[in-house]
Amino acid sequence: MKSKEKVDLFFERAENFLKGAQERFQDSDWDLTCFMAEQSAQLYLKAIILEKTGDFPKTHSIKELFSTLYNITKNERFKYNRQKLRFLEAAYFNARYFTISYDEKDAEDALKIVNEVKKLVGSIRSDKKKK
Repeated sequence: MKSKEKVDLFFERAENFLKGAQERFQDSDWDLTCFMAEQSAQLYLKAIILEKTGDFPKTHSIKELFSTLYNITKNERFKYNRQKLRFLEAAYFNARYFTISYDEKDAEDALKIVNEVKKLVGSIRSDKKKK
């Protein structure tokens, strides 16, 4: 699979996870909303890293992915709120391995964060297209 095809696949999967998170939110499934939002954010970040470098870090850490993007771009937009990143990153592990439950506010926050990540990644892609 060519690099562009991989990038497109990652962006498509990110969109599908976001759509799934929004659907789970509508069904009041707060835990899966948070998990799917985290997966979406992770894939958006990996897709843009892959697009810029031809590879991506084999990590599930959103903080590490943001750090990688900052190192690649030196763009201050990737100095994102670490508390938000920790919350979203924890949703990945907690929804899979622990008995922690999320509530509606948590799910709203998770969706807000992933939409901010999507917008940020989109703005970086737009910057690339303008050059």
